[in-house]
Amino acid sequence: MKLIPIPAFNDNYIWMLHDDRRALVVDPGDAQAVLTTLAQHGLTLAAILVTHHHGDHTGGVDVLRQSTGAQVYGPATEPMPEPLQRLTDGDVITPLELRLEVLLVPGHTAGHIAYWGQVPGSDPVLFCGDTLFSAGCGRLFEGTPAQMLTSLTRLAALPEATRVCCAHEYTLGSLRFALAVEPDNSELQAYQARALTLRQQLLPTLPSSIGLERAVNPFLRTHLPAVAHAVQQIEPKADDPVAVFAALRTWKDKF
Repeated sequence: MKLIPIPAFNDNYIWMLHDDRRALVVDPGDAQAVLTTLAQHGLTLAAILVTHHHGDHTGGVDVLRQSTGAQVYGPATEPMPEPLQRLTDGDVITPLELRLEVLLVPGHTAGHIAYWGQVPGSDPVLFCGDTLFSAGCGRLFEGTPAQMLTSLTRLAALPEATRVCCAHEYTLGSLRFALAVEPDNSELQAYQARALTLRQQLLPTLPSSIGLERAVNPFLRTHLPAVAHAVQQIEPKADDPVAVFAALRTWKDKF
């Protein structure tokens, strides 16, 4: 199966996975971008996966459903373009005969879900919406720091080869912040150099991998003394994992 990030708006990616005949897309905020890609590759759209309710992830769903007849899947508890199959933690779907597990990962929104699955002949794939970004994480619009930390810890426990398909090209900005937290992290420094080269060539920095994110993403590293120490220089009262995470997210919001 082939994985394609379709650029949309200023910095969104609509992820497409296809088998040269049929395709699924994730978080299609822009229907035309998807229709153009389908036509270019001669594909039929079989499924639309949605992670959360924000308009830049759902705006193209109705047009795509009406024009292709694709099955729509989305979170159980969030406002969604109807009709769709609503999903909650532990559900399994099989678009394109690909087994995808549904993970409830609240934080960015209250009912945000992610999709994870093994891809035959390739590395596993994670469609994480706006929960996890490369070297970063989503803002807490509806959830709590404790919820988001739990969600990110759950994603960090996935197999390290898992391809991380984030919904935004935020990598360079996230890396600037990550280096402020861990300036001596050599893997961060090397990743920033690679990401800069890719963006200078107008290429995506994504997908990332869970293994890489464990090494460079401060929001997955709040349990480490170096990250906690850096946060405590900003917020001395951050003396437990949730407080460290909350202070780190606040620091990033103001960065």
